Amino acid sequence: QVQVVESGGGLMQPGGSLRLSCVVSGSIYKIYSMGWSRQAPGKEREFVAVITSIETTNYEESVKGRFTISRNNAKNTVYLQMNDLKPEDTAAYYCSAYVAQTAHDDTINYWGQGTQVTVSS
Repeated sequence: QVQVVESGGGLMQPGGSLRLSCVVSGSIYKIYSMGWSRQAPGKEREFVAVITSIETTNYEESVKGRFTISRNNAKNTVYLQMNDLKPEDTAAYYCSAYVAQTAHDDTINYWGQGTQVTVSS
């Protein structure tokens, strides 16, 4: 099996910074794209950022220039550096990873349980 575990959320004042981490562990042959999504209360989950296995990146428009996604393949970890946080960034942040467990398997998108980010003064 594959486990996805996020960490690094918390309470931050507007303008502050947080760094989220997500570790993927278990029976892994290869991890392809890794990404972050978020879900605010009463809203649907939305895309935030993605990084491919060759480290190309893409961001949701409202976080461009403020958030940076990166990965450490040796540690099976993806990060989300969040700067200049705004109250509208408040949400549960979820990590996902496309994982193949063997060379012959299709990739499956695994999700973590989420970490809460609250931006408030």
